[in-house]
Amino acid sequence: MTLLDNLPPAVTLYEVGPRDGLQNRADSIPTATKRRFIELLAEARLPFIEVTSFVRPGSIPQLADAQEVASALTRRDGIRYTALVPNERGMERVRDGLLDGIAVFTAASETFSKRNTNASIAETLERFTPVVSVAKQRGMWTRAYVSTAFGCPFEGEVPVSAVRKVTKQLLNLGIDEISISDTIGVAVPSDVVRVIGSLGDLIEPSRLALHFHDTRGTALANVLAGLQLGVHVYDSSAGGLGGCPYAPGAAGNLATEDLLYMLAGLSIETGVSLEGVVAASRYLSEASGRSPSSRYYEAATA
Repeated sequence: MTLLDNLPPAVTLYEVGPRDGLQNRADSIPTATKRRFIELLAEARLPFIEVTSFVRPGSIPQLADAQEVASALTRRDGIRYTALVPNERGMERVRDGLLDGIAVFTAASETFSKRNTNASIAETLERFTPVVSVAKQRGMWTRAYVSTAFGCPFEGEVPVSAVRKVTKQLLNLGIDEISISDTIGVAVPSDVVRVIGSLGDLIEPSRLALHFHDTRGTALANVLAGLQLGVHVYDSSAGGLGGCPYAPGAAGNLATEDLLYMLAGLSIETGVSLEGVVAASRYLSEASGRSPSSRYYEAATA
C-alpha cells in the first residue's frame, strides 16, 4: 500500500471565500464587488458557493449586505448557493427561493463556542434547531460546521469524544452534511486519521466534509489523509482568503487554487476551472488592493 492508494476519481469543492474569507477582513468590500466575485466563482463552475452570512448586521458589519448579495445571484445549472444562518432571526431574512441551502455552526470546544457565539455548545444547538427545521420544510439542503475539531486556541487539544458528541447531536437534527473543521490550522495528517477514524461508526464518509486552515502549512497534507479515509468534500477559499478572529496568527483557509492544482496532479476530477478561480482571485485582489495568499496564484501570476 502506498500514499496514493484508494484515492477517489472525483471530489467536490465547497467554496467559502465570499463568506468565511471576507468576514474577517478589517475593511468592507462593496456589495457590487462581492457580487462580481461570486459571479466569477460561479463561472469557474464551483459546485457549492457559500455566499454570505445572515448574522446580525452589527455582529459582522462586513456581511451586513447579506440580503443584497443573495438576491442578486445568477442561477446556474449544477451550482448551489448557500449561506450561514445561525438563528431564527437570520432565517427570517432568507426569503423562499433565495438560497439552495443553509449552513449552521457549533464547536467541539466549550470555550471557543462561548467566545465565538456567546453561547455554550448546547445553546448553539438550541438556537439553530428551528433554523434546520424551517430549511427542511422548504426543501433546502443543510450543512453544519464543527469548529475546533482538531484544536482550540483556549483549551488546546480537543478530545475526540467531544467531536463525536456534537456530531451525534447534529445527525439527530437531520443535517445533510457535517464539515469537520480545523479552525486554527493545527492539524497534521495523523490528527485527521484519529478524528475522522473515530466517526466511522456514526456517519458515512459521503456525509462528511473537511475544512482546513493553512496556518502551519499542513492543509494539503491533511487533504491527502482525508482522501484516503474516503472523505470526498473539501472546503476551500479562493486566493486563500480568511482567518480566525479568535485565534491570533491564524492564516486563511486552504486556497482553492492550491487544492485544485494538487487534485489535478493526482488525476482527481473536480469539474472546476483552475484558471477561472485565478481570475476570480485576481479580480478581488485588484478591487480591494490586497494580494491573495495562494501559492499557486503567486506562481501563476508572477
